Amino acid sequence: MTKTTVKRAFKYRFYPTEGQAAELSRTFACVRLVYNMALAARVTAWNGERRRVTFSDTSSMLTAWKKTEELGFLRDVSSVPLQQTLRHLHSAFGNFFANRARHPRFKSRKRSRASAEYTRSAFRWREGRLSLAKMTEPLAIVWSRPLPDGSEPSTITVSRDSAGRWFVSMLVETTVHHYAPVSAVVGLDVGLSALVTLSTGEKIVNSRHERKHREQLARAQRALHRKPKGSANRQRARLKVARVNARIADRRRDFLHKLSTRLTRENQAVVVEDLNVRGMLGNRSLARAISDASWSELRRMLVYKAAWYGREVIAVNQWFPSTKTCSACERVVEELPLKVRTWTCLCGAVHDRDVNAAKNVLAAGLAVAACGDGVRPTRRELVRQPSKLPT
Repeated sequence: MTKTTVKRAFKYRFYPTEGQAAELSRTFACVRLVYNMALAARVTAWNGERRRVTFSDTSSMLTAWKKTEELGFLRDVSSVPLQQTLRHLHSAFGNFFANRARHPRFKSRKRSRASAEYTRSAFRWREGRLSLAKMTEPLAIVWSRPLPDGSEPSTITVSRDSAGRWFVSMLVETTVHHYAPVSAVVGLDVGLSALVTLSTGEKIVNSRHERKHREQLARAQRALHRKPKGSANRQRARLKVARVNARIADRRRDFLHKLSTRLTRENQAVVVEDLNVRGMLGNRSLARAISDASWSELRRMLVYKAAWYGREVIAVNQWFPSTKTCSACERVVEELPLKVRTWTCLCGAVHDRDVNAAKNVLAAGLAVAACGDGVRPTRRELVRQPSKLPT
């Protein structure tokens, strides 16, 4: 059986002691400060002198900052997370200059993710017990699933979410076995009433996790806004809002993982539309529902799981008229309003709007695999391997 060696992250919840929580909170604050100072230095150098600041330059700046009286507290935390945040900033600028991402932004104390990354020199791993630098006791990790046999973490990322939960993510190198080859291929049409419609005619109902908790979330948000700023009651109310949001995100992620795993396991190739979801969020009437559906996250999961398990994901151009094209005779109708869910072509074929679109997406994807004519993928991660497709 074919197998692939991949780097895979395993995320666990842990419960720090009071001392560990204080040390990690200081580390998070220092990481954020160093990132913002290095970003400000890069922006100032470019705006003033049109000079690019390298990672080595920011590393030298960090050494100088530690020697000053006002920033001497940076020496009290592990140096590894501070160096790692400089590397992350350097990578962010690399992505920006390569037109793969937006310009890096400053980290906010209230809104940015609180996290710190430790490499092998800054933690100790012995017999399944993890101890971080500057700490004497190992972390109390809840092992919801074991690490792969014989694997040890190469990088540790510790984080705290807005709901006050602590997590540790362990990056390990492991072997993933490919699924057995199958002949099935499927086209997907994403939507709001049905999250995914398959070219086979099956419709996966949209669970609408945010809508199910909308009333509970609204009550918690109203209670938060009634509390005076800076009070302990406001902090407790903020945590209630964060916990509701965390519950929504956890359930949505769990549902998408199960769906993407099923689609990857059952099909040799999955064909999707290369939608501009960010642009679609500009529709104020549908933005909330589109965000709740999380189409981009589903696609991301499909891409990396296909790479792991020997499957293929093919993207067709977002401007391909999959909805307005008759899957029987390939005639394209001029208009097809969103409210029209079933329509009849001049050739006599009666179509369900979503099923017809999924069938056309599949046909276009097979054309991509054969010759690339008419439609095309636009993202680098979707590298096609047509030889894997069944004949």
